[in-house]
Amino acid sequence: MRIDTPLRDAIALVETPAVLIEEAVLTRNIQRLSGIATQAGVALRPHVKTHKSLWLAGLQRQAGAAGVTAAKASEAVVFLEGGFRDVTVAYPLLDRRKIARLLAAARQAGASLRLVVDSPASVEAIAAEAALATYPVALFVEIDVGLGRCGIAPELPAVASLVDLIAQRPFLSFAGLFSHAGHAYRCDGPAAITEVAETERQLMTGLAKALRHAGIAVPAVSVGSTPTVMLARDFTGLTEIRPGNAVFMDMTQVALGVATRAEIALSVIATVVSANATHSIVDAGSKMLSSDQGPHGSKALSGYGLAEPQADPSREMPLVALSEEHGFIATGNRPLTPGERVRIWPNHACPVVNLVEALTVVSPDGALCSRPVDARGCVW
Repeated sequence: MRIDTPLRDAIALVETPAVLIEEAVLTRNIQRLSGIATQAGVALRPHVKTHKSLWLAGLQRQAGAAGVTAAKASEAVVFLEGGFRDVTVAYPLLDRRKIARLLAAARQAGASLRLVVDSPASVEAIAAEAALATYPVALFVEIDVGLGRCGIAPELPAVASLVDLIAQRPFLSFAGLFSHAGHAYRCDGPAAITEVAETERQLMTGLAKALRHAGIAVPAVSVGSTPTVMLARDFTGLTEIRPGNAVFMDMTQVALGVATRAEIALSVIATVVSANATHSIVDAGSKMLSSDQGPHGSKALSGYGLAEPQADPSREMPLVALSEEHGFIATGNRPLTPGERVRIWPNHACPVVNLVEALTVVSPDGALCSRPVDARGCVW
């Protein structure tokens, strides 16, 4: 891949290993997501687990995002304390201590808080803490549309029963239906992903229609996954989307046909520290790149990313192995020289961000700045 001189010069200055964000590509990705939401007439609440950055979430908000979606309670607290007033936690919370801390942060921020449930136990835990805090919480019922992770089957009796339980508890309200078609990552190409997106839409809107016919108001129908959002052909009946990875993209999205290499905003800059007859060794290992080979059991890629030397970006080599502090690039009989810089396109951008304290952002003119990963390590 050819790169311009300002970017090449910036890469030469970065202290390695570093997670590099191309601001121009990032901006285009943010604008593209905003355009999808606007054209579809749905709200955009991007998943911040991908970037964990107040700065970057601020850019998404400026581009029209209605709020943010967080993975865990502690991650949500960071964004509540960072000035965000519309926060969804896409995780079934059961631990009342976590719920209490989350509600305290929401109260302090004066925020609108939406949580996700898929069992009576979760409803009761949230209800108990909401009553103690005298703070209103809107609850989504999560629907399993095929991933087989969290959520209940899209069947009216079970869903209506959970909605009824929510209605019986003070300080709780029914936010609507919520799904994540993560099994799209197991697809073998764009056509199959589009079909998963359409199946999800039909399941969710059909269930919403059945609930409304039964006299139950359904305020929102929320879906989210980068592949399905980017390749969906119809958003009719949906009210919001929650893509995460789309802000950066990565080699998994490229392999699935969701993105091109030119649309990847995140890469890892590393330095060759050693070389032998078969591999060149770089200073980025599993503590920098993670050993995650793709989300939800994706089989689209092997290895841990694709490396290109900055001296010859057209030469592409697989990153085939990782130890904690070392990455193994297969170079065959053309080893790289110790001291050379390489740019690595990781398979999965999300866990890479969580491994570093800061992102190195390069502007179109080659200027560098550092942005903190504010919610790094927020896993409770």
